[in-house]
Amino acid sequence: MISDIAAFLAPSWGPLRLLTSSFMLAAIGTMVAAISAMILIPVLSKYLPTDRGRAHAVDSAASVGKPISAGIIMIGIIAVAAFLFVPFDMRIYCSMLLIVAASVLGYIDDKSGGLSELTLGLCDLLLACAAAVIIFGFEPAKVWLPFTADILTVPAWLHIPVAVGIIWFSINALNCSDGVDGLSGTLALISIAVLGLLFYMAIGHIEMSRYLLLPFDADGYKWAIVCAITCGCLAGYLWYNVPPSSVMMGDAGSRPIGLLIGILVMVSGNPFLIVVCAGVILANGATGLFKVAMLRFFKLSLFSGIRFPLHDHVRKNHHWSNSQVLARFAMVHMAVTLTLVSILLKVR
Repeated sequence: MISDIAAFLAPSWGPLRLLTSSFMLAAIGTMVAAISAMILIPVLSKYLPTDRGRAHAVDSAASVGKPISAGIIMIGIIAVAAFLFVPFDMRIYCSMLLIVAASVLGYIDDKSGGLSELTLGLCDLLLACAAAVIIFGFEPAKVWLPFTADILTVPAWLHIPVAVGIIWFSINALNCSDGVDGLSGTLALISIAVLGLLFYMAIGHIEMSRYLLLPFDADGYKWAIVCAITCGCLAGYLWYNVPPSSVMMGDAGSRPIGLLIGILVMVSGNPFLIVVCAGVILANGATGLFKVAMLRFFKLSLFSGIRFPLHDHVRKNHHWSNSQVLARFAMVHMAVTLTLVSILLKVR
């Protein structure tokens, strides 16, 4: 919205042209989101529900009584900032509405003490279906894959179910990773920052996309601004969530941010980016979902010697502190993501 107003008024006052620059919009949006989070989270946290602890989670008693569901504040900041700083785009605005809906669902889950797994799973499935339709409609999609320069046209009957599955797993993987101070926020920030750079410098850049043999997306810079705003808000939240935390995002934050990561991956045109940019999130959270699914539906007991999420395993079995888990998982996530992105872009 700001860019449209600036473009209209720029002939009257030249400096307003700065606000039509996608780089400036991303930079200002990042700062506004970060400062808003740093101001609003401590002010509004007294109105949030408090944590009751999690059954079977390692050291869950340490979180009891802390404000939870700060995600509802964060998602509000992200949605408003996206409306202000992202040039008009109906897909993005509708995606923001879905993310707000996911946050409200998470808030209800946090406040009620926990909805049933079936209820949450079905709601996540509905959100994933709606997101897939918003992204693609029912039209064929252009897809680029690892290790080939070919750009494929995939029919809707195939790519929409794939999108639903990836988005659903992204929601739940990040949610399962939210068990250590600062962990889910830091991992999400790294993933979204890398996706933002891909949108701004490759997918949404006509010359670079041609050089890298990627399908050009004229709206890529808009998604890059969304990524920048989200990273700013996450940074503001992490100011209060690093060990020892004073507030937690809860399901009201982890679920919508996981939804956003899934949406960004599918908009990029390469579904394998969920592994490339969120590999540690999947390994930490989604492997536990796979283990439970194998046991419940096929009576197969896999990884019986490993506790999931993995952050609980290393805390319980290897006696890592919360700070060690955060630092080591973040370092591995950065190293793996940057390595895989380099391979993905150059080996084609």
